[in-house]
Amino acid sequence: MPGKFITFEGPEGSGKSTQIRLLQETLEARGLNVFCTREPGGTATGEQIRNLLQHDAAGEPLSDRAELLLFTASRAQLMDRVILPALENGDWVLCDRFIDSTMAYQGFARGMDIPTLDAINDFAIGGHKPDLTVLLDLEIEAGFQRLESRYAGTNESHDRFEREAREFHHRVREGYHRLAEREPQRFSIIDADRSIEAIASEVWNAVQGALL
Repeated sequence: MPGKFITFEGPEGSGKSTQIRLLQETLEARGLNVFCTREPGGTATGEQIRNLLQHDAAGEPLSDRAELLLFTASRAQLMDRVILPALENGDWVLCDRFIDSTMAYQGFARGMDIPTLDAINDFAIGGHKPDLTVLLDLEIEAGFQRLESRYAGTNESHDRFEREAREFHHRVREGYHRLAEREPQRFSIIDADRSIEAIASEVWNAVQGALL
């Protein structure tokens, strides 16, 4: 069976990491080789870029265009060095965020030109879009309540994007819905305000329906 490429998208706190792990377990139980990765990151170069983007490692504000190009540089490295080789090997690849995060965050939330972002994304990934994109949809306030619970009693704190104004995050969520309307054959929208088990079951149903 050829490899398949599944991406997970959603607002902050929507539970992507948990659902990726559960899907990985389900696929591996069926004898499939599964590789999990994330954006930005997934390579040594990408992890350095992630530190710049999410944790202000450079110590200076990023311009919107610099932010965009750093994301797409990390994406191009991940695609060339990790995702394409894994798919060619017949593995299934599960990625925490991908091109649609750029469209939602830099496009719809920051107001950058959508056709320009489409062209930049296409160049970065060489036209290799995901076979399926799972959009874990969640109200913004519910997502931030989860983040507060996650950080309570730890030394962790909100990253650069989580510190954006709530209105920014509302535009992100609206952007995701507009992207799903644009490519309904690729997206599966799943209500993430339910139990982990109920969400995982619907994710599996979406994967079976689209790819198996």
